[in-house]
Amino acid sequence: DLTHYRIAVIAGDGIGSEVTSEGIKVLEALLESFEYSIDFDFFPWGCEYYHEHQRMMDEDGLKKLSAFDAIYLGAVGDPSVPDHLSLWGLLLPIRKGFDQYVNLRPIKLLPGAPCPLKDQKPEDIDILFVRENTEGEYAGIGSFLNKGKEDEKTEQTSVFTRKGTERIFRYAFEEAKKKRKSLTAVTKSNALNYSMVYWDSLFQEVAKDYPNIETQLLHVDAMAMHMVKHPKMFDVVVASNLFGDILTDLGAALQGGMGFAAGGNINPKRDYPSMFEPIHGSAPDIKGKGLANPFAAIWAAAMMMSHLGEIQASKIMMKALRLTVAQKAVQTPDLGGIHSTREVGDEVVKNIAIVKDTA
Repeated sequence: DLTHYRIAVIAGDGIGSEVTSEGIKVLEALLESFEYSIDFDFFPWGCEYYHEHQRMMDEDGLKKLSAFDAIYLGAVGDPSVPDHLSLWGLLLPIRKGFDQYVNLRPIKLLPGAPCPLKDQKPEDIDILFVRENTEGEYAGIGSFLNKGKEDEKTEQTSVFTRKGTERIFRYAFEEAKKKRKSLTAVTKSNALNYSMVYWDSLFQEVAKDYPNIETQLLHVDAMAMHMVKHPKMFDVVVASNLFGDILTDLGAALQGGMGFAAGGNINPKRDYPSMFEPIHGSAPDIKGKGLANPFAAIWAAAMMMSHLGEIQASKIMMKALRLTVAQKAVQTPDLGGIHSTREVGDEVVKNIAIVKDTA
């Protein structure tokens, strides 16, 4: 019997529907070659939904999503809805509610992709970021005091638990054991004298269980500098929620731009579905114009198939993506091309047939 997967698709806002459509197109191009089938269920959640219902998703949204094998997300956000409402109304509730405590973001320069750094080869930029995804700076704990008055102030509290911090370290160390050499932990313990001192001490504690992994603790400012000057020095990087968020956008620039930036929100125990997304945002200024780069969405779909255990299908998707990037024949305007989102997706599908024949 065919393995059957149910994928929840939340195209979301802006260019979300345009890029997820191309990812789905590529996934469907593989169906006849592998012994699995996929049903895609589409949920109209996002900022347009918010304007109609005053919420970003159904009240029982998590219950509905829990029945699926994975979630494929496009983008969240629109200028008509404040960012903190859109983010806390859809993306973060899914991450937290489904305990997707690992955010995986590969920073890999594909052959043919533009890199802003001089003389960098694809093998020089190959970093896997493991970002803590459910607590830290995005715990959402804080308050406004005396709002609107002369003495108003606000407080925002970061939360670092032993359970949450230790498990992200162990996940990162296990990734570092897979054909990698080293693990870098990002810190700022010279300024954040509670949370990051705790982070450092737990990292050093967990590191004792992995004596064969080379480790280093690096302040976030130094990390940003070295990513630009010496990106080859990094293999696996583990970071808190905020630092990981910021540094992976820098990493996206190194790998050719946000059009290449894919991410996975992982529940390692598989108690709940994991969620995969391009991290470039909704880009409302180009919505509906066919200008969006679908590479990140296709890359995220390949990560999703790998997570589901369809390793060979994922590899073929990535080979076709690499071939499309390397050929430079069909590219969206952000890469200097003249082609549409749909045309780029069609080219990846065409290249799937080529790489399958040579696999």
